[in-house]
Amino acid sequence: MKLPFAGRLLAVAMLAAASAALPISSAFADTEKPKVALVMKSLANEFFLTMEDGAKAYQKDHSGDFDLISNGIKDETDTAGQTRIVEQMILAKVNALVIAPADSKAMVPVIKKAVDAGITVINIDNQLDPAVVKSKNITVPFVGPDNRKGARLVGEYLAKQLKAGDEVGIIEGVSTTTNAQQRTAGFKDAMEAAQIKVVSLQSGDWEIDKGGKVASSMLSEYPNIKALLAGNDSMAVGAVSAVRAAGKAGKVQVVGYDNINAIKPMLKDGRVLATADQFAARQAVFGIETALNIINGKKVDSGVNGVIETPVELVTR
Repeated sequence: MKLPFAGRLLAVAMLAAASAALPISSAFADTEKPKVALVMKSLANEFFLTMEDGAKAYQKDHSGDFDLISNGIKDETDTAGQTRIVEQMILAKVNALVIAPADSKAMVPVIKKAVDAGITVINIDNQLDPAVVKSKNITVPFVGPDNRKGARLVGEYLAKQLKAGDEVGIIEGVSTTTNAQQRTAGFKDAMEAAQIKVVSLQSGDWEIDKGGKVASSMLSEYPNIKALLAGNDSMAVGAVSAVRAAGKAGKVQVVGYDNINAIKPMLKDGRVLATADQFAARQAVFGIETALNIINGKKVDSGVNGVIETPVELVTR
């Protein structure tokens, strides 16, 4: 029923008076949207740019449900910079923090500060060290793929192109991160099963240039290497350049992990044999959805040991 104009004015006045009589937090509780902070690692890495784009697209499609603040650090090892960002988000009183930690142990203290401040924290991409998290008496769900399984899939595909006794090198990500360790373990699982020898394991810090330098060093020190297994596609890009510079294109296989756009033409022409897709554009979205469900009081399946597993798939030419 539509009220006459005078009646509508009276209704508005009564509603305003009622709202004024309530505490501000109560009066606006139903209209305030949760603020979700997405804190990533280096935005120089295409993987995290894709992650950010996916999160922004999701927020645009759900603009009535939450506001998004996205941040990234200078490089993959900048734990101090990432700590400062989290502290800023605590001061900004965000409702949720979705974070891809630069270090699995060093980031736990500031994440505890966020939890103690009443912020819902969701861990994505790189799992926080469970023992350190437990020692701080906090619970932080991890939403992400089984990195060991993904790397094993890539390694098993590579092993089919090699033979028992062949030598390979592993270019690891930042060695203090859980996902780097898990991917290395997955690569080793596959190589051991195929009786292929890992002659060198070095960190490329997730970066193109460092990955290239490490690959060049391995090729020089171990001239019989038949393949380089890179813990992410950025390092794989560096490895491809090193293989070419060493005059071994077509003789040394390269595999990666992430399926970023930069690697796709290399998969197509054979410079890279295989990678793993962990769906970068959806990584943050999985975390944001989990955070919003918790904030809204919905039941969340905490998975096994607080791990909510997301997909990872082998990608070849």
